[in-house]
Amino acid sequence: MVFEEKMIMNGEPDDEEEEEEEEEEEDMVDPIDAMRQKCEEAEHCVHTRKLLEQCETRVGSRSSTAEDCTEELFDFLHARDHCVAHKLFHSVK
Repeated sequence: MVFEEKMIMNGEPDDEEEEEEEEEEEDMVDPIDAMRQKCEEAEHCVHTRKLLEQCETRVGSRSSTAEDCTEELFDFLHARDHCVAHKLFHSVK
């Protein structure tokens, strides 16, 4: 009990304050997620996603292959992030 009193006197947060902080954190939404979804619908991103999906289908249909879809994945991520980069910092306050 003495330890608990010392924690309260030292300004340590109690359980109620911690719960309120957790609730506030849940309400926050990262704007980059919405921008990524929107950019994935852009023409160039749709094209690179299609190439990635074709590669994944091709590789998945083979029982043993040394091929992977790393290049296609990087191309898609680059196209999407390039689109996001032009829009993201306009919304940051």
